[in-house]
Amino acid sequence: MAIEIERKFLVLNDNWREAAEAGQQLKQGYLSRVTGDAGVRSSVRVRTDGVRAFLNIKSATLGIRRTEYEYPLPLVDAEEMLANLCVGAVVEKTRYHVPVGAHVWEIDVFAGANAGLIVAEIELNDEAESFVRPDWLGAEVSADPRYYNVCLADHPYSSW
Repeated sequence: MAIEIERKFLVLNDNWREAAEAGQQLKQGYLSRVTGDAGVRSSVRVRTDGVRAFLNIKSATLGIRRTEYEYPLPLVDAEEMLANLCVGAVVEKTRYHVPVGAHVWEIDVFAGANAGLIVAEIELNDEAESFVRPDWLGAEVSADPRYYNVCLADHPYSSW
């Protein structure tokens, strides 16, 4: 079973940019997602980075530990799915990788209806794993579903 352990934080300032690698434009949309229905157990996402594409299936659970599977897709198929099959809006963002200590942070700078939102994510091997907290790191939002990309597709940051 594939397990993702990920913590999510707001970003306080632009100091992270000093160590950031070049950004990568991402587009992602949901073929099915959490809707609050008792029977919904996962979200199914298509993501492209302009060169590659992936199908991602993630358990519909709150918190930092979730089941996740990811499979490559032909880019042309994924672009058609984004254009024609998604439920809710396509989420667009630029992702930057920022090495800090023994980890690499992913900084997502959102665009479109989610412009103004910047989130830092770190993947861990264990829920209790320690990590360096850089000075640009703000409040943790791992347990707040509003910051999940699947929720941003229906309730964008600009509408909060």
